[in-house]
Amino acid sequence: MIHELPLERRTLHGHFAREMPPVLELEPGDSVRFRSLDAGWHWDFEGEFLDERDAEGLDSGHALNGPMHIRGARGGQTLAVRIDEVRPRNWGVTFGDGELFRWEIDADAAVATSHRGSTVRLAPFLGVIGMPPDEPGEWSTIPPRRWGGNIDCKLLVAGTTLFLPIANDGAFLSAGDGHAAQGDGEVSGTAIECPLESAQITIDVRDDMDLRMPVARTSEAWVTFGFDKDLDVATTLAVATMLDLMERELAIDRKYALALASVAVDLAVTQVVNDAKGVHAILRDDAIR
Repeated sequence: MIHELPLERRTLHGHFAREMPPVLELEPGDSVRFRSLDAGWHWDFEGEFLDERDAEGLDSGHALNGPMHIRGARGGQTLAVRIDEVRPRNWGVTFGDGELFRWEIDADAAVATSHRGSTVRLAPFLGVIGMPPDEPGEWSTIPPRRWGGNIDCKLLVAGTTLFLPIANDGAFLSAGDGHAAQGDGEVSGTAIECPLESAQITIDVRDDMDLRMPVARTSEAWVTFGFDKDLDVATTLAVATMLDLMERELAIDRKYALALASVAVDLAVTQVVNDAKGVHAILRDDAIR
């Protein structure tokens, strides 16, 4: 079943919390379509979408859609989120050392052009896909965590599936933060931040994946993530999660997995600007035969 999640006050929030009432109930296998504001709560370039936004409190983070309750999901299982579609609106912004640079986006031509005349290719994705921790209270949307959130990985485009450990029964998934294009590292702190004309994700629940950190499956590779304030720790987590995956997928022992990873796995810095830094490890399908 495909559900429509309207863009309105009751479906928007700027924090994670397991106590937040869900705005939509999903069964495993269901899809949900939605529009999304940019991270700064804008639909149009000028003026916020909500006059009553609590910008200093519970709406202080990214404008997220949800939360969505997944029936039958239990803490300790894995949530599979397939990204089916991400289509940006016709504008976006990037900040460089406090200065705003505006982009005109042509989704059909898959390009964005800055007001200074530079053109880049689009590779739109949802910067935030995640769930709250298994602890009470409100949690910032800024740092990525084991349960997802502000991952900001440019590989999470349409056609990719993101696998996230579930912390709470029901999952309570939220998503948003449209990015039209981004480089690894996101060095200024922003991508091409944009609202989304449409997005669609499909949800499933898995019992056969015991994940220490999130994992993604693209059209041509496995990707594993690590997040921590220390980039070295984030790297260690991404590599350890990749070794877990290689042991399972290739049916090999861990020492051999480490040797193969040193030869065939690439590391990339996902982002260095979200309190918890991100590293992702990439094992391409054609890397080992």
